Amino acid sequence: MLLRYRYRAYPTDQQQVMLTRSFGCARTVFNDALRCRDAAYSAGIRLSDSAIQKQVITDAKRTQERAWLAEVSSVVLVQAVNDARRAYRNWLDSITGQRKGRPMGRPRFKSRKDRRQSIRFTRNGFGITTRGVRLAKIGDVRLRWSRELPAEPSSATLIREADGRYYVSFVVEVVETPLPSSELMSGVDVGLIDLAAIARSDGTREKIVNPRHLRRREHALRRAQRALSRKQKGSRNRVKACVRVAAVHRKVRETRLDHHHKLALRLICDNQAVAVEDLSVVGLTRTWLAKSVCDAGWSLLIRLLEEKAARYGRQVVRVDRWTPTTRTCACCGHVDGAKTLAVRVWTCSVCCTSLDRDYNAAVNILDAAGLAESLNACGADVRLRLAGAVGDEVGTLRTGADRTVSA
Repeated sequence: MLLRYRYRAYPTDQQQVMLTRSFGCARTVFNDALRCRDAAYSAGIRLSDSAIQKQVITDAKRTQERAWLAEVSSVVLVQAVNDARRAYRNWLDSITGQRKGRPMGRPRFKSRKDRRQSIRFTRNGFGITTRGVRLAKIGDVRLRWSRELPAEPSSATLIREADGRYYVSFVVEVVETPLPSSELMSGVDVGLIDLAAIARSDGTREKIVNPRHLRRREHALRRAQRALSRKQKGSRNRVKACVRVAAVHRKVRETRLDHHHKLALRLICDNQAVAVEDLSVVGLTRTWLAKSVCDAGWSLLIRLLEEKAARYGRQVVRVDRWTPTTRTCACCGHVDGAKTLAVRVWTCSVCCTSLDRDYNAAVNILDAAGLAESLNACGADVRLRLAGAVGDEVGTLRTGADRTVSA
């Protein structure tokens, strides 16, 4: 399977100038390739990928308007053309129904004002050194090797984030390492007060408190945004204020990612199978709970569970979102009426059992997935996820993907 290892990069001032130039050249080639495809699509002409690449790179370098494209590595330019081709193909597959998932919009042109810039190098455009990475026409860029690469990387992407920090992301193919078999299975119900309510097959239960990473730094974010609003547009002070706002968002993002990595790893290490509810998070982000839902990061947690399950030989089962897990009594199977979010504990009208809302839902999720036996195990529709996800490793703030996290 493919994993992505990300490291902090420290380019020199001269290298930063060259990187900025590379970002601009890759962006120009990407936009030119999109224009060619748009024109061909409107005219009903079928252009080959090699013809577009020849037009926007080879022929463009010979013109006076695009002669500066020769100053950067051709590997970067070719990858920009490939990105445009892939984006256009995904859009066409989406509108024709060949691509599953939500409909995709038409590829947009990149701007120099985009806060996040990146360029990608294939194997013939970079090399690993003792202190960092050697990039074509850029030189040796120093990296913070927070951990060793498990194998030879197939590509390297240099990224400049909105806060001005540089990172290098390597794509590495690693061998799956199945963990020893476990008899424990768990159902997980995600929420806003408690991030996860866990019901295990051995009868034990646990609640993981929602850290509310964004809420904790909301005061710092508010101050940074207030200072940004007072800066004049186009000034250098406004650019500095934008960097400070981006730095707050980065801290929120990294703390959330680190927390979810540790929680997902613990769940995968402790359980042979994990059942979760297949929620429509996109739909919930259109409600009045949007801010809290995005802060909780449910989709991120489920994605990390699936990725780690694929790597360590575990199983993640998604239960149908329409299964009434909250209002079904886990003791007798009686389906009660609708429950508002204010109802945290309710009593079954048939067996008179007092039920915790979250624990009850977690038990029902475990039963509906067919991972445990109970009186109300009804075999609801589930979607089995074994190894479909692509691994995405966290960056340098993390100490390692294979470290077991204690409970």
